[in-house]
Amino acid sequence: MSILQAIILGIVQGLTEFIPISSTAHLIFASRAMGLSLSAENKTAAIAVIQLGTLVAVLIYFAGDIWNITLAFIRDHLALLSGRGDDAAPRSTMESWRPSRLSQEAWLGWLVIIGSIPVGVVGLLFKKQIEGTFTKNLWVIATMMVVVALLLFVAELVGRRERGMEQLGIFDALAVGFAQVLALIPGSSRSGSTIMGGLFAGEKRETAARFSFLLSMPAIAASGLLELKDALKNLPQGSLLPLAVATIISGIVGYLSIWFLLRFLRTHTTGIFIGYRLIVGIALLVLLSLGRIAPLDEPQPATQGAPAARQASLMKGDAMGRGVRTNNIHRDSVNLSSPSSQTTRE
Repeated sequence: MSILQAIILGIVQGLTEFIPISSTAHLIFASRAMGLSLSAENKTAAIAVIQLGTLVAVLIYFAGDIWNITLAFIRDHLALLSGRGDDAAPRSTMESWRPSRLSQEAWLGWLVIIGSIPVGVVGLLFKKQIEGTFTKNLWVIATMMVVVALLLFVAELVGRRERGMEQLGIFDALAVGFAQVLALIPGSSRSGSTIMGGLFAGEKRETAARFSFLLSMPAIAASGLLELKDALKNLPQGSLLPLAVATIISGIVGYLSIWFLLRFLRTHTTGIFIGYRLIVGIALLVLLSLGRIAPLDEPQPATQGAPAARQASLMKGDAMGRGVRTNNIHRDSVNLSSPSSQTTRE
């Protein structure tokens, strides 16, 4: 991977991680277009590491929220343990949608934890499949581009879009959390799936996006850090610098993408993203059906080793052939001598 290729991958990752059009799908498109030849496992590792840049973008953008949530979470639970729970939260927390002894920020911390459980469990159970060729297959990517677009369209139609961040509850955490599981399949889009789940739960578009970004932090951190070790060990020599460049670029562009999307969704629907997903997904399905593009673009070690194997086989065959010819000559000489001995005996 060259520095230029790394910059392109970083821009693609930063633009598509938070905009609901699937970052993994576009990274695979970009890697194909640039002719990057990586195994399925190495490609997964590289993508996960580049995503760490967008994790930093979320941490910086929501630094104030993260600080308030962490501080309130610790404060309220220490108060509960010390028996001062009645004074740990203001009166406004005495609502049915959250425990009365937890402040809004502390409760939001619990919602992030609860919402992160589904993707964590499924991700660990299907780690091998996620890292394998199935999730790099363009048939899968194209199908999920269309499926999530249609689901997002339905969510826009039926979602009430009434509730803000202060009204989130366990149902929201579970709805968005299980929707995030779809993001394990490329083409789904983490932000697209989670925003869809939030809209189905009745959240406002901006609320769905903000909660989606908060919920993305544990998932991106876990996948990126788990793959970092494998990436450092297995990626081709000389890949570390380009990978670092791609990660930094993805963080910068990702920060701008968050800023853009939150402001865009205050006054716009997700219609433009739905349309884009449908166009790209259907176009891919048509090209795949016509055989114009291959569903997989993975290096095949067995194929690459075949010429050498065939050459070795041919050399072995030649040697065997020469041995056979030598034996035939030997047998011929014996056979030719036999009549002579018979003549002598006669």
